[in-house]
Amino acid sequence: MSPQKWAENVIKQDEIDRYLIDDEDFMNEDLIKRQLQENTSPSKEEVEAIIQKSLDIERLSPIETAKLLNVDDPEILKMMDEAALEVKRKVYDNRIVTFAPLYCSNLCVNNCKYCGFRKDNKEEKRRVLNMDEIKAETEALVKEGHKRSIVVYGEHPASDVDYIVDSIKSVYDVEVPTGNSTSKIRRVNINAAPMTVADLEKLWEVGVGTYQVFQETYHRPTYNKVHPSGPKSNYRWRLYSLHRAMEAGIDDVAIGALFGLYDWKFEVMGLLYHTMDLEKQFDGIGPHTISFPRLRDASGTDYSASSRYSVSDEEFKKLVTVLRLAVPYTGLIVTARETPEMRREAIKRGSTQTDASTKLGIGSYSEQLTEQEKEKQQFMLGDTRGLDTVIKEFAEMGMITSFCTAGYRCGRTGDKIMNLLKCGTEGKFCKLNAVLTFREWLDDFASPETKEVGEKVLQEELKQIENDPFFEDKKLLADFKNFYERIKNGERDIYI
Repeated sequence: MSPQKWAENVIKQDEIDRYLIDDEDFMNEDLIKRQLQENTSPSKEEVEAIIQKSLDIERLSPIETAKLLNVDDPEILKMMDEAALEVKRKVYDNRIVTFAPLYCSNLCVNNCKYCGFRKDNKEEKRRVLNMDEIKAETEALVKEGHKRSIVVYGEHPASDVDYIVDSIKSVYDVEVPTGNSTSKIRRVNINAAPMTVADLEKLWEVGVGTYQVFQETYHRPTYNKVHPSGPKSNYRWRLYSLHRAMEAGIDDVAIGALFGLYDWKFEVMGLLYHTMDLEKQFDGIGPHTISFPRLRDASGTDYSASSRYSVSDEEFKKLVTVLRLAVPYTGLIVTARETPEMRREAIKRGSTQTDASTKLGIGSYSEQLTEQEKEKQQFMLGDTRGLDTVIKEFAEMGMITSFCTAGYRCGRTGDKIMNLLKCGTEGKFCKLNAVLTFREWLDDFASPETKEVGEKVLQEELKQIENDPFFEDKKLLADFKNFYERIKNGERDIYI
C-alpha cells in the first residue's frame, strides 16, 4: 500500500464521535477568549486565595487560571513563582527525573509547516532504523546511565504500530554490563502519532510506558493553517488521541502544546481544558505529564522566524509557573529546546522532568553524524549537554536526580498514582526510590566531580528520610536501609 493510501485510512470517525458531548468537543474557543478578557488585573488577595487552592493540591478552574495568566505585578508574580516551587516540592519532593529521546524514524506523511520531518521537506535525509540499529542507539544511552527513554517516530507506514511494537521490545532487550550487574532502559515511553484503540492495545500489551501526543495548538484556525495535509490535519482525531489510549488500557498519557504557534495564554487554557476532559471522562485520571516546548528553527523551514506568536523568556517563565499552579499534581517536562539557563528557571518554577544528552538525528547516539546531517533535524536544540554534566548541575542546585521507575512496575499508575499524588504520598515513595536509584547511578556512571557533588545531596536526602516520621510510621525505613546497603554492595534495581 502506498504511503498516501495508507494515510487515507488512518482516521476512524467513530473513534472521535464517541468522546464528543452533544456533538461538540471540549474546546470552546469563544469561551476561553472571554475568560481571558474578563479576568484581568486580579488583586493580590484573589491571587493568594488561588495559590492556597494549589497548595492544597486542587486543580484550578479555568477562571482562576485566566486570572493568574493575567497577573503583571512583579510582586505578585514573585509570590506565584515561590508558590509553584512549594507545590512541586509538596507533590514531587526535591527531585528531578531525566530521560533521553531516541528518534527511530523521520519518514512522515504529514506536512506540518514548522517541522523538519514534513513530507515536502526535500532537505531532510530520510531513514528508518532497523532493530539492530535501535539496539545500538539504546546501548549508547544505557552506557551513559539512562534508565528512561522516550522513543519518537514519524507517521508513516514504515513506522506503523507493528514497527513501534518491535522497537519497544528491542529497547527493553538491551542490557549493558556495569560492574557486577547490568544496566538497561527500565521505562520506554513513546511520542507517536494518534492511533486506533486496537493499535493502542498492541502497545499496552508490549509494555509501553507513557504515551505522549502533543496537540501542538488548540486554536483551530491556526491548527488548520500549520497542518495542511495528512492525518494530522484532522484536529479532532488528534484531540482525542489520548482518550483512545485510556480506553485501550494505557493509563499513563502525556499532553503538550508547541508554544509559538498561537497566543501562549490561550494554549495554557487549552492544556487545562484537555486535562479537565480526560479527568471527566476517565474517573479523575488526567495526563501524567504536561510539556510546553517553544517553537524553534528546523531544517527546511523558516516558520519560526515568521511567527507573530513567539514566546519571550519572561512569558515562558510565567507559563511554567501558571501550569504548575493550575494542575499541581501533574508532572511538567522542560525540554532541551531550552538553553541551560531557561531550563534552570523552569525547574525553579516546578518542572519535574527533563531530557539530557539529547540528540535528534536518526542514529546519532551510536554513529558519528556529519555537521550537515546534524543540521537537518526536526528542530534546533538549546542544550546538548551530557547526562553527567546535567546531573552535576542539579546537585549543585541541591536537587537529587531520580531514575526511579518503581511506581509503574508496582502498578502505581492511572487512578492509583493520581490519588497518591494529590495527597502527597507518592512523593514519599519516590523520595526513597530516588535515593536508591541515585546511589546506583553515582556508583556506576558518575564522573569523580559529579560523584563528589552528588554525594553531598545524597547525604542530605538520607538525613531527611531518617528524620521524617512518615517512613517509620509506615514501616518503610527498615526496608529502605536494607535496600540501600544492598545497592552499595553491588545489587541493582531494588525498589519500594
